[in-house]
Amino acid sequence: MPSFDVVSEVDRQEVRNAVDQANRELATRFDFKGTNATFGLEEEQVVMKAPDEFQLHQMYEILTKRLVGRRIDIRCLKRDEPQVNVGEARQSIAVRSGIESETARDIVKRVKATKIKVQVAIQGDKLRVTGKKRDDLQQVMGLLNEAKLDVPLQFENRRD
Repeated sequence: MPSFDVVSEVDRQEVRNAVDQANRELATRFDFKGTNATFGLEEEQVVMKAPDEFQLHQMYEILTKRLVGRRIDIRCLKRDEPQVNVGEARQSIAVRSGIESETARDIVKRVKATKIKVQVAIQGDKLRVTGKKRDDLQQVMGLLNEAKLDVPLQFENRRD
């Protein structure tokens, strides 16, 4: 039976490259001269450090511009609240990968509501969609592409 997997993955190397480019842009921008504003990459998070909260917002714009330029969907980012003290402001941005269980259940409900003859199985942080006809699977792909979800979805492992 034809099937495919629905996943939400982020290329870590491209994230690292975007963070490096954002750091280089910070070094050349006039409004960040003499500040200790930096981007750091710690496992699944990008950490921004700046003298004040206003500059954190500017840094976030720089980062998102670089990520989009590297074809990374910014819906995979989750911003934490900024931590501001006397000398420094910090903000962590989680780079999410994988489909959370609540989102996976929402996707299953959406597919079942369409009455398309396919089966959707949750397998950890991805979904497996199987059906008898390839056309049904393509309809499900179209449905998921049009859905307004908070994570970017990719389709892989297509089998006939």
